[in-house]
Amino acid sequence: MRLAQALEELGKASGVPVAIAPAMPDVARLASAVAIPVVAQHVDPFEPGPHTGFVTAESLAAAGARGSLLNHSEHPISRPEIGEAVRRLTAVGLAAVVCAGDVEPARVVAELSPPYVAVEPPELIGGSVSVSTARPEIVAGAADAVHTVSPTTLVLCGAGIHDRRDVERAIALGSEGVLVASAVTRSKNPMATIEELLAGF
Repeated sequence: MRLAQALEELGKASGVPVAIAPAMPDVARLASAVAIPVVAQHVDPFEPGPHTGFVTAESLAAAGARGSLLNHSEHPISRPEIGEAVRRLTAVGLAAVVCAGDVEPARVVAELSPPYVAVEPPELIGGSVSVSTARPEIVAGAADAVHTVSPTTLVLCGAGIHDRRDVERAIALGSEGVLVASAVTRSKNPMATIEELLAGF
């Protein structure tokens, strides 16, 4: 809750659009407490019905979520599942943020025309070196591939993004935004870290 409120306050002050993707049990609580978009970390590609243990797009919408991540490296799903999940989210007015680890997977998921594709090489997630520094060709290649296939899809860059320079490089390479977790959640001063990242825009 503190992170969500800080992100909302600092995003508004900087003029940078922000969103937060909390753990599933926190989605409804945060969505009712902050005005920034709250997105889930995953959604399952099912219609409402007998799916114990799974999360439907309708349940996310009812909880106040504005979208969901899909295919994160810690929760990969198949191409048909991604397609159906994007379709289900879109049908209830929610945004899909589809993760891809490299250029070709990013191009493939862009064929679904999701609102967002997040490029995150798994080996760099949670690390000390950003993808925009270690593998700039992935960011530039993915941004070009996604924009060629689906011009309306926005590209986010993730994996090892820690400071304003990482953000600036990601934007220069063709990204429209960044996807960040550990830099903030592991920070001794999350407010300062959020301010630093926002300054990169």
